[in-house]
Amino acid sequence: MSAVLSESDDGDVRVEPRIVALSGPVGSGKTTLARSLASKFNAVHIRTQDLMADTAVGLEIVLEPERRAMQKFGEQLDRDTDGQWVAHQIAKLVAGGRVRGELLIVDAVRTLQQVDALREVFPANVTHIHMYAPEAVLTQRYQDRHDSGFVELSSYQDVAEDPTEANVVTLTNDADITIDTHRCSALDVLARATAALNLYPSLADRLVDVFIGGQYGSEGKGNVAYHLANEYDLLMRVGGPNAGHRVPTTPPYTHRLLPSGTLANRRAKLVIGPGATLDLTVLMGEIAACSVDPERLSIDPQAMIIEPEDLEKEAELVKTIASTGKGGGAASARRIMGRHGGASPKVRLAREVTELTPYVRSTADILETAFRDGKKVMLEGTQGTLLSLFHGFYPWVTSRDTTTAACLSEAGIGPHRLRKVVMVVRTYPIRVGDPPASAATSGAMGAEIDWDEIAERSGLNKDELRANERGSVSGSERRVAEFDWNLLRRASELNGATDIALTFADYLSADNLHARRFDQLTDDTIRFVEEVSRVGGAPVSLIATGFDNRALIDRREW
Repeated sequence: MSAVLSESDDGDVRVEPRIVALSGPVGSGKTTLARSLASKFNAVHIRTQDLMADTAVGLEIVLEPERRAMQKFGEQLDRDTDGQWVAHQIAKLVAGGRVRGELLIVDAVRTLQQVDALREVFPANVTHIHMYAPEAVLTQRYQDRHDSGFVELSSYQDVAEDPTEANVVTLTNDADITIDTHRCSALDVLARATAALNLYPSLADRLVDVFIGGQYGSEGKGNVAYHLANEYDLLMRVGGPNAGHRVPTTPPYTHRLLPSGTLANRRAKLVIGPGATLDLTVLMGEIAACSVDPERLSIDPQAMIIEPEDLEKEAELVKTIASTGKGGGAASARRIMGRHGGASPKVRLAREVTELTPYVRSTADILETAFRDGKKVMLEGTQGTLLSLFHGFYPWVTSRDTTTAACLSEAGIGPHRLRKVVMVVRTYPIRVGDPPASAATSGAMGAEIDWDEIAERSGLNKDELRANERGSVSGSERRVAEFDWNLLRRASELNGATDIALTFADYLSADNLHARRFDQLTDDTIRFVEEVSRVGGAPVSLIATGFDNRALIDRREW
């Protein structure tokens, strides 16, 4: 059931709110649930004790802030109005615009007449939830309650002596939903009520598109994500500051922690999930450079902070396997070893960092709200499949898994949300790190060639190629190899690719730099694209022909 539309006397269409009426004995958890629903779903919490106070003022009656007095006054109102005063007061608030919202939580109704009156005023739009617990539990809860807003009676037994309170249990038979709150936390009760009210987002809605690297990183994910960012309501990135995603702004900008669509779609919400590793200096600098305010960016409280000691620990990896040495791996290892307090320095999560306080909030809640509202999510992976800790060529790998499944896990998104997996591959794969003759090499990469060879094949300027092909984070010269068809198939299988984005089509031929449509590509390039699709088992839906705002050929059918 949801809010419904109705037509007023003047012909205007208005939204009739959905009413959730709570009933149950004192101490059953009604107010706690009402506050939780109001907070989680931006609902309006209407307390009948406030309605009584307003009514008393209108009748020029002095209503003492004491439970017994309020019980007696409520009984009088029920007698005088045949239990209709709650519904009439709420109807006035709605009609007068004093309460606005699609979901109103009435805390609480005490008689069947009050519930029936609500159903009469708001036909087919009232859900009655009755809450209960054993008397011993109610007694203990009453003894433990603090600051109810008025003077309480000395014991739960005194409360239960009231005739209306004693008859509240009879509302069980009328209720649409009943919840036994015994042995349940407030979060348990909220989860049960949310499910019963059908307020959770449908698990059938596939709203997440993952953009994943299919090779050794630097495939051009940032360029692709930047171009498509306007199609999404929420942009999310996983990983750490060791991956730089360059986007075609003027001048170009390299994102290391924020999503690559940050500057392309300024209306989109930005999210950094619980699996991220954060360099505070890099993050705060990027937030400032991109003018991102706290309302737009959410950082999960569980994200890990990289410390200076982590950078020191990775210095040797820079020498041996051409690591970027940005501390993400050392921080992740420290997080694992720090579970018993043995890590040095102590593990810090985002929730413990003062500078991040304005941005820290549960990204699980952000995602749940987005899914409930049907919002589309772009999840941007970092690095590449063949750098995976588990699936790459160990030890020349990164410190995490880099496949679709791992990205979903780091983000906190279930696989049932997945709509598309766009696997980004480049025409000539690269690995960061100096040439093999150096003491530091980043590992094997198939049939290696050099940039002079690519320049000769494509007609591009070799000096410009070398200048452009340096690591966006490490700054070191990139090594390059022939396209690896076998690993394309393996990466497609590992990631569940539904689409392939092919980048650096200009490296096949400089003539492709001017192509804005598929038919403008060279014949050899078209044949190459067709074979990538065959071997990869997915359509090549996007083709990047360069690095500017028009250099992406979009062949998608979604």
